[in-house]
Amino acid sequence: MAMSGIAVIALTSCEKNINFNLDAAEPTLVVDARIENDEPPVVILSRSLGYFGEISIDSLAASFVRDAEVYISNGTLTHKLKEYAIPLSAGYQAYYYSIDSSDLATAFEGAFNTTYQLRIVTNGKEYTSTTSIPTPAVAPDSIWFERAPQNPDTLKRVFKIRVSDPPGLGNRIRYFTKKNNEPFYPGESSVWDDQVLDGTTYTVILPPGINRNNPPEDDDNFFVKGDTVTLKFANIDRGTFNFWETWEFAYTSIGNPFAQPNVVINNISNDGLGAFCGYASLFYTIIAD
Repeated sequence: MAMSGIAVIALTSCEKNINFNLDAAEPTLVVDARIENDEPPVVILSRSLGYFGEISIDSLAASFVRDAEVYISNGTLTHKLKEYAIPLSAGYQAYYYSIDSSDLATAFEGAFNTTYQLRIVTNGKEYTSTTSIPTPAVAPDSIWFERAPQNPDTLKRVFKIRVSDPPGLGNRIRYFTKKNNEPFYPGESSVWDDQVLDGTTYTVILPPGINRNNPPEDDDNFFVKGDTVTLKFANIDRGTFNFWETWEFAYTSIGNPFAQPNVVINNISNDGLGAFCGYASLFYTIIAD
């Protein structure tokens, strides 16, 4: 008993309260920009929110960056994007920048095998980024559905694709799915590359894309017989891949005390956050049978 008492005293005497006085960080520009083949560029700008700050509809609505100067170039043309508003519920609005419909002389859509430069000027600071839409080197050989294994619901389906990766490292993919009348959503782990798969033919199961604003449920891993599903299969460059691979790892590690430390790799200059992403997208539609 004496030894136990000594042990308790030793353990309790080692306790020490540590208080951290964290400085309030200045809000940082957050860039969500994309360009896709046959589509105009879309740029959403916002300011980061404090880690310990209260998140509300009002704070989110106020985080949009207005009246910025946003330019995009394809190496031949440079176009100044225009700010647009999207009405939301309860009188709120979201804002984005895209092609100026009143000045189409320099406007352009995304194209394969093209590099793009983005320049943003706001609050006295300039931010730049570069992305590319590669020529699609990888495409599904076949797509099909199978009944979900070990599932008592006979209507549940898994979506499979077979892909032949050409020899030579450097192919990177991001996928999205659209189910019936829903929008396109990316998979929870939506990107992969050919570091291991180079020059092979492989089969992979693609779970339905998820709306990250709503926590996924178990049934979100399956499609249902009769669903009309469109796959968006996008070849991407290294910068786009690095951003989404690290971002999705961070997203899936939330709340996991055993997760490895992770830094999201962005491609925005001047300490900006986020990414400018290019997508060489191919589309395939199939009905789950």
